Amino acid sequence: MLVLMALASLSFMAKDGVTLRLKPQQGKTYTIISKATTMNMMEVQGQTINQSQNMDIKQTFSVKKVTDDQSVFETQVESMKMSVSQMGMKFEYDSEHPEKTSPMIAAQTKDFEKSIKKLSTITYDLLGNVVNDSDDLDMNQLGNVIIKLPKEELAIGSQWTMDKTVSISEMEIKSTMTYTVTAITKKSIELSIKGVVKEGSEGVNGTWDGTVSINPQTGMVTKSTTKSNISMTISEQGLSIPVTAVGNTTVTVEEK
Repeated sequence: MLVLMALASLSFMAKDGVTLRLKPQQGKTYTIISKATTMNMMEVQGQTINQSQNMDIKQTFSVKKVTDDQSVFETQVESMKMSVSQMGMKFEYDSEHPEKTSPMIAAQTKDFEKSIKKLSTITYDLLGNVVNDSDDLDMNQLGNVIIKLPKEELAIGSQWTMDKTVSISEMEIKSTMTYTVTAITKKSIELSIKGVVKEGSEGVNGTWDGTVSINPQTGMVTKSTTKSNISMTISEQGLSIPVTAVGNTTVTVEEK
């Protein structure tokens, strides 16, 4: 039996490749758990200031309708936790206990509160391109679960690129991501990620490295890990402040 299983696995791996298409199962509901840690290092008048930020987000989405060429999703952020540490002080926010929000970040978290429990609808085509969506998605996006897929058949070593906007310390940074197929099984397509700040992003440069697992039956991400290292210069009160942001993000998708 073990020999037969091994031969079956080799037979699958020996295929020319696999074609990825976004084909979720209608009626299914999923939970996304994302955890992000960022360390910001700023040089202000010869002094280095370190700021660390942790953010945990729980988001759900449901597959409302699937046709031959499109899939319709409904999604909402269920809860969010954030903590910021700087110069010996710690500020916290928890959407499930908003009364405990630290006053110093109250203004920042007002935008978060507008997005919590807000239902949004997004429609994608077979390649993971957005066809239409709600007027204002806020944080209710599925970019960490649905990525743009290539038209071509994939084999180990296949690559494709896509442009993506990544949020780093509340800044939207345009990047170019390259995905490389590292392994193919019946249950998962494994990818490595290499990213760079998109050409033309003045004053910002940096890289991303990570891994992604995709379900070959649905075309959706099941888990991912990403490390980033971004440098930029910001202007504040007439000062030009160099900033380096080093981050780690993990995403896991669970079927409810």
